[in-house]
Amino acid sequence: MQTRAGRWLDLLKVPNGNPALTAAQFEAFSKQVPLLYFILATNMVSLAWTHQGAAPDYLVVYLPAVLTTLFALRSLIWLRGRKRERTPEQAYRQLKATNILSFPIAVFCTAWSVSLLPYGDPYQKAHVAFFMAITVIGCIFCLMHLRSAALIVTVTVNLPFFVVMLLSGEPTFIATGVNVILVTMAMIMILVSHYRDFRQLHESRNVLMLQQNALQEQNKAMQALSDENLRLANLDSLTLLANRRSFFHMLETAFSRASSSDGRLAVGVIDLDGFKPVNDLYGHSAGDKVLIEISNRLSTISDERLSVYRLGGDEFGLLLQGDVAEGDAMALGEKVCELIAERINIGSGMVQVTGSVGFALYPDVGETGQEIYELADYALYTAKRRHRAGTVIFNAVQANELNRQKIVEEALVAADLDKELSLVYQPITCVDRRICIGFEALARWQSPRIGQVSPAEFIPVAEHNGRITLMTRMLLKRALKTAALWPDNVYLSFNLSPHDLTSPENTLKIVSIVLKSNFDPRRINFEITETAVMHDFEQASASIQMLRELGAGISLDDFGTGYSSLNHVHKLPLTKIKIDGSFVRNIHNRKTSFNIVKSVLALCYEMELEAIVEGVETEEELRILENLGVRAVQGYYFGKPMTAEETLKRLALQDAQALAS
Repeated sequence: MQTRAGRWLDLLKVPNGNPALTAAQFEAFSKQVPLLYFILATNMVSLAWTHQGAAPDYLVVYLPAVLTTLFALRSLIWLRGRKRERTPEQAYRQLKATNILSFPIAVFCTAWSVSLLPYGDPYQKAHVAFFMAITVIGCIFCLMHLRSAALIVTVTVNLPFFVVMLLSGEPTFIATGVNVILVTMAMIMILVSHYRDFRQLHESRNVLMLQQNALQEQNKAMQALSDENLRLANLDSLTLLANRRSFFHMLETAFSRASSSDGRLAVGVIDLDGFKPVNDLYGHSAGDKVLIEISNRLSTISDERLSVYRLGGDEFGLLLQGDVAEGDAMALGEKVCELIAERINIGSGMVQVTGSVGFALYPDVGETGQEIYELADYALYTAKRRHRAGTVIFNAVQANELNRQKIVEEALVAADLDKELSLVYQPITCVDRRICIGFEALARWQSPRIGQVSPAEFIPVAEHNGRITLMTRMLLKRALKTAALWPDNVYLSFNLSPHDLTSPENTLKIVSIVLKSNFDPRRINFEITETAVMHDFEQASASIQMLRELGAGISLDDFGTGYSSLNHVHKLPLTKIKIDGSFVRNIHNRKTSFNIVKSVLALCYEMELEAIVEGVETEEELRILENLGVRAVQGYYFGKPMTAEETLKRLALQDAQALAS
């Protein structure tokens, strides 16, 4: 345990337990040192001047001159070194040196002033007392930030001063000595209190700085987290491409830049063809590998002008900035299609998908970034319909189509469907017997506003605006009413849209209509497209199973033109497959078409499915198909679509011919 004497001695030492406090002490103290030397020099010069002629020259001329010069030099040294950065160790060494130097300076100044007491009159003696008192008070003030030096100076000066005053025997000097001692004690208390406050203030400042630093670090961490969240919010987690949100943000930025500088901008939308069958057949992990690989390939062509984005699912976006011509966009689209079409290793095998691309170029078309994107999306829609695995740039043709689509949509929304929609029926013929065994119901729309509208126009629009299910139910009721007039050996073939199959409620409504009609479900054949199946295979499969349990047959329409896999065909409870007419056209000249039809017929035979060939228009086509073993066909050769009344006439004539034979 430290003794009281040891604690008193510690007061006379420069503390070194807190480097930061030491550095702060030095910084504050260094500002006061020049003032300290100024006080010493001016007081010494003043005392020496009043004793001129009364005291020897070495006391009042030479010694003051030497000391004043030394004080001035020390002041200059401190002033010049005030701006120099010092480490806590350097500050401690300099404070310690000052602490050591304070004792001899105090001793010398005290001895010098006391040595002047024997000389001069009472006024001059009083000046000596004033010199010692005012000098020590000034030194205490200047040394407040170096407590040890202040105490050393106080003790070194005041004790001899008090003794000298007492020994003088002069009551005035004795009172002065007592007064100085009392004032000095008060000054020491102030000094100690000031030093304690300085230390606490420094500690509080350090705490505040630590808190501020912690807050800054927290803010940095929060900013980093915010930046990371923003990055993740604009990044697709699977492919690490910029995502849909980032695409539209950059689209608006690029559009603003292009519109303000009369620049150009190309917006592209990519959609993969054949991705869903890969996903369904090999699993989602394989689908993810396909998306990642295609993203990596697309990233290889991105640069400062071209940026690539994943918009969602199997859809990607492109932004091409700068001086973009239509040829540049077309070349880019072809390059993209080539990259996508390369085979992909998914671990369990090799797969291949293709891509269709749609572009819209500003300022050729569009007035906002969103509008340019929508036009590019329409160009993509055109590419997938007519140029699958190719590139389409939105132009006047698509503009006219889009305008026509809007006109059709407006007319369809305002249409009285019950009055404007009608049905025609195309015969399905047995090849062997040359008789009609069924009719396919085909929708027709005669609009009072825009005239006759092709099903190829209004059905996609109806699917888009949600009216297709209403149309399906309305037309099915009519078709069943007409089919009820046919002989029992003639069936009805009726088309369903993807929307009719991807909702259990819609399928149940179809079942309800059939049951309420009292029409034999076994005489109904519902036609579905590969697109309907691929849209949502699981739900479509469940809906198809529901219709099969009703007793109806199921035909897969336009087989071979989409991306369904044989695995899907095998899983679905189908009863028929309709071979698309595109394979029949010029079948006598196209060996590929011949082989495809032959292969599909073999597939139907193996799966015990009935095959119906569409688009038969010539005797030669029929002959080839008959030689291949086709039993049912549909096409203009045997009959164009006809009204309900004409079907009855056709069947009546057929019955009459059968009776006549």
